[in-house]
Amino acid sequence: MAKVELKQPIVDEIAGVVKDAEAVVLVNYSGLTVEQDTIMRKELRESGIQYKVYKNTMMHRAFEGTDFEKLSEHLHGTNALAVSTTDATAPARVLAKFAKQYPALQLVAGIVEGNYNDENGLQALASIPSREELLGKLLGSIQSPITNLARVLNQIAEAGGGAAAAAAAPAEEAAPAEEAAPAEEAAPAE
Repeated sequence: MAKVELKQPIVDEIAGVVKDAEAVVLVNYSGLTVEQDTIMRKELRESGIQYKVYKNTMMHRAFEGTDFEKLSEHLHGTNALAVSTTDATAPARVLAKFAKQYPALQLVAGIVEGNYNDENGLQALASIPSREELLGKLLGSIQSPITNLARVLNQIAEAGGGAAAAAAAPAEEAAPAEEAAPAEEAAPAE
């Protein structure tokens, strides 16, 4: 069996991993400790990002003729792929956070939603909030006017209720005095 035939399943695996990807980020992990790598992999997994180490030659073959072919020029050294099929900015965001924490990790390049990004482009993408954060901010901005309106209406009701109670109190005090007056008038007439 030829060497090429043995490597074809790996090339097919890589092609399958990146086929429907929103984002593919190439990182150089040289210098990371096992502990640092384990922590990073755990967070990537929790964010729904596949992180795999492949041989550069295998990635080069898998990228040929695809949208990810531009990444082939960066395939030297110790590289790994971070792939997300759901959140386009997640790999850049998580990896940039770890690159700040562990300077040995280096963002190399990536293809995000079909567009090539170098290290600076990936850093810019990392500053974009996640979809959930953006939806939360949108919901907060929609709820804010409604909450403020409810607060104002509540204050008006409380202020109006206080005024109504104050107006009702003198009327109740005046009523017993009026009742007493006719009784006094009735007494001298006898």
